Amino acid sequence: MLTCQTERADGGERRFIPLRRLCEGVKWRLPPNAGSLAAGGMRLAIAGILGFGLATLNASIVINAAAALSITYLPAVLSRDWGIRLSPGLTLWVTTAVLLHAVGMVGLYDGLWWYDHLTHTLSAMLVAAVGYASARAVDKYSEAVYLPPRFMFVFILTFTLALGVVWEVLEFFARLAADYLGVEAILVQYGLADTITDLVFDTVGAVLVALFGTETLSGLVDSLHQRLEEARPNAGDGERQS
Repeated sequence: MLTCQTERADGGERRFIPLRRLCEGVKWRLPPNAGSLAAGGMRLAIAGILGFGLATLNASIVINAAAALSITYLPAVLSRDWGIRLSPGLTLWVTTAVLLHAVGMVGLYDGLWWYDHLTHTLSAMLVAAVGYASARAVDKYSEAVYLPPRFMFVFILTFTLALGVVWEVLEFFARLAADYLGVEAILVQYGLADTITDLVFDTVGAVLVALFGTETLSGLVDSLHQRLEEARPNAGDGERQS
């Protein structure tokens, strides 16, 4: 047990009090806008990387940083235009994933052997989250659709790996196009072993979401379900049109 030593003001004997007792009643609270501030700071960091790419005339950094910066505004656009609200945690998740990718383009992908594995896992978790939330919302919306938990686990894995394969194919053709044109590749692929390793970490990200992320995504599921309900055709309108 962790303790700290205290001394009485009257010079009496010292006592050892558990730290847990000293911490009782202490509440740690983040400011209500902490998520927005963190996302804004990450957005500024991505903008800085974009500026670095422009200054060094590095097309790969510019395009990837510009794409990452655009994605950081996606949660706000979804909320404003579609009524789909992402929690502050999910917004930070999205922003962190694209920030790490943008930082990797500056040199960390080549300098740190594990960095590509980290970004692939985070990106796969985002893809898995989108797949799960969308399928679960449709499951709640339609009485004709029933997706049992075991099927959802398999669906998350299949959906994530399918998009992972599509991404690897895009990287392959981007590399071929860059070699043909004699320019630097926007997306980098190092060979078959790199592709298989990427898919392994895509699987890791999908499994993490399938095992631990469903409760976290319940708010997004409800938001998507509400959007589907609002778009549901009115039976009465159909009768009047007929």
